[in-house]
Amino acid sequence: MTSRVIHSIDFERPGRQAGYLRVPQSRNLSGWGTVEVPIAVIARGKGPTVLITGGVHGDEYDGQVAVSRLLHTLQPDRVQGRVILMPAVDLPACLAMTRLCPYDARDLNRVFPGNPDGTFTERLAHFIDTEILPLVDVSLDLHTGGSSMDFVPSTNMHFLDDPERMQRALDAAAAFGAPYNVVFWGVDESSTLTSAVERRGIVSLGTELGGYARVSVEGVAVGERGAANILKRFGVIEGEPDAAGNDGTPRTRHMQVRDSSAFSFAPAPGLFEPRHRVGDTVQAGELAGYLHFVEDVERAPLEVRYQRSGILWATQGPGRPQKGDTVAVVMEPLEHAA
Repeated sequence: MTSRVIHSIDFERPGRQAGYLRVPQSRNLSGWGTVEVPIAVIARGKGPTVLITGGVHGDEYDGQVAVSRLLHTLQPDRVQGRVILMPAVDLPACLAMTRLCPYDARDLNRVFPGNPDGTFTERLAHFIDTEILPLVDVSLDLHTGGSSMDFVPSTNMHFLDDPERMQRALDAAAAFGAPYNVVFWGVDESSTLTSAVERRGIVSLGTELGGYARVSVEGVAVGERGAANILKRFGVIEGEPDAAGNDGTPRTRHMQVRDSSAFSFAPAPGLFEPRHRVGDTVQAGELAGYLHFVEDVERAPLEVRYQRSGILWATQGPGRPQKGDTVAVVMEPLEHAA
């Protein structure tokens, strides 16, 4: 079905274009209203198309900063191919500093492939899936843990059945140069942008650059360097990826989160006290943290323990999880990593 999103971007035109995707959004004071989602296209000559996105979740800021800076600094004479930049994909959520879009209370990253006749996020997801992704060879989607989690800076990708596609994604992650790359199973992944990209056979790489709803100095730096490295890796700009650590050796460690046993969940609503920082080595059965019930003077804290040994990839952010919320995720070395 045809998208209802309006725009004046010519994706085939060389040079630099900056404008908006106008997503229809009727509201009380604007019956014919639209939401203007920023987009830029920078193109020259023949070469691959790289899509770089930030702000798919509005409370994740490092990617928004990194993509916005690239949008203002990358010039067409440096490009061989095409770069599509979207620094604030779910703009209403970005302005509201929330994970869910305030217009429909939906998570944009859980509605792909979308619906042209659906809610705001569904219409936007449908446009991205049907109008942008068919143009794309490589997708880099910059995330953090937002308000709900804190992550060690990392790239991430899914397990892929095709060994060649899997290796291309692993190589892209190594070029990005984050401290870790996590090949992961997620709780709810089938409707994400990553899955939409992968269904088209496109190289897909995500990130988790920090979290706790802050702009992280390290997260922005990792995101900026990594985005430039991806453009270099695929020949869109000149140069070799700068993917080494401080000691000059290759930086990225390939890790995995294979199943739900890597997750620790809150057994009750309460105030969570973590016992480790992200990046710490932890053991199965070790104490992940306590759930405190400060409103109930007689109730003792509950222990939450790790189910797997490895390195703590993520820990819970806001302090008060609900029953069933993730409070910790443990990663381990990837089997058969290149």
